[in-house]
Amino acid sequence: MKKLLLPVLLFTVISTSAQTSSWHVSATYPVKGDGKWDYIAVSPVTQQLYIAHGTEVNILNKATGAEVGVIPHTTGVHGTAFAVPFGKGFISNGKLNTVTVFDLHTNQVQGEIPVGNNPDAILFEPFSDKVITCNGASKDLSIINPNTQKVVATVPLQARPETAVSDGKGHLYVNLEDKSRIAVVSMTTFRVEKEWPLGKGEAPTGLAIDTVHHRLFAGCDNKLMIVLDEHDGRIIATLPIGDGCDGVAFDAAEQTVFAANGEGNLSVYHQETADQYKLVAQVPTAKGAKTLTVDPLTHTVFLPVADRQAAGADGKAGIAPGTFRVLAVSK
Repeated sequence: MKKLLLPVLLFTVISTSAQTSSWHVSATYPVKGDGKWDYIAVSPVTQQLYIAHGTEVNILNKATGAEVGVIPHTTGVHGTAFAVPFGKGFISNGKLNTVTVFDLHTNQVQGEIPVGNNPDAILFEPFSDKVITCNGASKDLSIINPNTQKVVATVPLQARPETAVSDGKGHLYVNLEDKSRIAVVSMTTFRVEKEWPLGKGEAPTGLAIDTVHHRLFAGCDNKLMIVLDEHDGRIIATLPIGDGCDGVAFDAAEQTVFAANGEGNLSVYHQETADQYKLVAQVPTAKGAKTLTVDPLTHTVFLPVADRQAAGADGKAGIAPGTFRVLAVSK
C-alpha cells in the first residue's frame, strides 16, 4: 500500500505550493503555416526566435512575435544550432538527412551537409568547436567542422539519441531514448566513455545541464524528470512532471528547471540547492506544447504548439489550419 500512496502524496504536497506561483502565458505569437513542429531556439547573435516548422524555419522577433524571416527547404526540420565563433547557424533536416548552413546575421543559406539518417536534435559544442547532430534512424552522432562544413567523425551509439548537452569541458551527454540511459561521449576522442542508467526514468527525451552545480536534468516519458550528477551519473532526485515531455531547459541565472509536457502544461522547478528541487508552478499551456527554449536574458520560456484536428480515415490527426503559434510563459 505504501508503494502506491507515497508518489501520490508527494505530488499533492508539491502541487499545493505551486498554486501560488505567478508563472503564466503572457503572450501568444501566431505563426504562418500548418506543418509539424519540433524544437525552438533563441539566437545569441540576433536575439530572434527560430522555430522548426514542417519544411522551413520561421524566424520571429522574440519581443513582439513579428515574423522577420524564413529559412526554406528544410524538409522534416527538427532544430537549429548557433556556431557563434564561426558566424554560422545549422539546421537539422530529418527527412533529407542533411544539415542546412546559414549566415547568423543575414539568415542567407550557405550550403547543405550530408549527415546520418534522420538528424534530430542539433547543437554547437564549444569545447571541440564542432556542430553535432543526434541521428535517430542511424543511431549515431555526426560531428561537423563548422569551418569546412564537413562531417569529420561519426560516433556509433547502438541506441536512438534524442538530444544532447555539453559541459563545455570535453564531455557530451546524450539521452538514449530506447535504452533509458545517458551516454557520456569524449569530445577529444569522439568515443562513448560510459553509459548511466536513469533509475525509474523511462524513454528520456528532453535534457538540460547545470554546469555550475554539475547536474543533468533528463525529462522522461513516464512523467518523471531525473536529476543526475554529471561526474558519476549518481541519481540525485526523481521529480514528477506531466505526460508527454519532449523538452527540458535550465535557466542558470534564476536556478530554475522547466519541463514542457505535451499533455498541456509546463512544470517549473526551483533549484533550492544542488540536491534539492521545489515545484513552484504547473503552468497551463496547450495540448501538444512539448518542446521549449528559455531566453537567458528575459527568462521567458517559449513553446511552439498547434491544435489537432479529429483523426481522419487513416487514423492520423492533422493540424488544424491557422492554429500554429508560439506561447510565451513568464512571471
